[in-house]
Amino acid sequence: MSAEADTRPAPRALPAGLAPVALLALLGLLAALPALAGAYWLSVALQLLSMVALTQSWVAFSGMTGYASLGYAAFYGLGAYVMAVFWRDIPLWGLLPLAGLASGALALVVGYVALRVRGPYFVILTLGIAEFVKFVVIALEAASGSSGRLLFGGPSPAALYWIMLGLAVAATLLTRAIGRSRFGIGLRTIREDETAAVTIGVPATRLKTLAFTLSALIPGMVGAVWVLRATYFEPMQMFSPATSFSIITMAIIGGSDRASGAVLGAVFVGLLSELLWSTAPQLYLVILGVLLVGFVLFVPEGLSGRLAALAGRARA
Repeated sequence: MSAEADTRPAPRALPAGLAPVALLALLGLLAALPALAGAYWLSVALQLLSMVALTQSWVAFSGMTGYASLGYAAFYGLGAYVMAVFWRDIPLWGLLPLAGLASGALALVVGYVALRVRGPYFVILTLGIAEFVKFVVIALEAASGSSGRLLFGGPSPAALYWIMLGLAVAATLLTRAIGRSRFGIGLRTIREDETAAVTIGVPATRLKTLAFTLSALIPGMVGAVWVLRATYFEPMQMFSPATSFSIITMAIIGGSDRASGAVLGAVFVGLLSELLWSTAPQLYLVILGVLLVGFVLFVPEGLSGRLAALAGRARA
């Protein structure tokens, strides 16, 4: 290696205030999208934002703690059910928080039971509880003589888009805030070695329960908004386990413990779905399965981790 000093110019750092300005500009563009895009692209954007919000919520708990939950379909579906039942009785501004609180209360109860087990037992238990909640709702609907509910007179697509944008931003900020806090450090300590964390005084049960409850609030509100978009509530669809599997796939592809990873994974899978689902749904599922296995085996850090590593090499 030459002893001469390296005369190449050092990479210039971004101005300190550039990132916030860029983020504000992006938010302004997203907020203006209903005036710029047609009905089709507005629908696509609404779906992508819902995916971001759901994936961020999963990362806030499962990505931080390592407890991979398949129960988020229950929170999503319960929020939709609350909206469908009370749509004519309670204003929208009151129903959205109610849907979130109902899902949070369910997570608190489920967490009290499910968080006592770990590993695959937790995964299977959360899936089973989600299916149990689904069939309870089906039984309640059957008892009332209904198999579904129509929702008329909902907000415009633009209004639903702005609400979903707010939920996606809130979920991103929540995940980012948790990741940078002592709370997040405690959750990551649990993920690395829960027994050791308890030994050194980390209140594992309390932290897990709080994170699980917080992570259910926004999925409940997302489900409530989405059922207004669909204008029809059907339990088998709104409580589908495919929702939970899709969330995990997006989180793993993006980077399962990063807020940026949730955004990248949701956008990547959402656009792939839009490209292939309507024309070749079987091919889409095959490609998604191959991508999931490939990322688990070869890119465990996800898109965000790989991009961060490449950026670090470029600056070196």
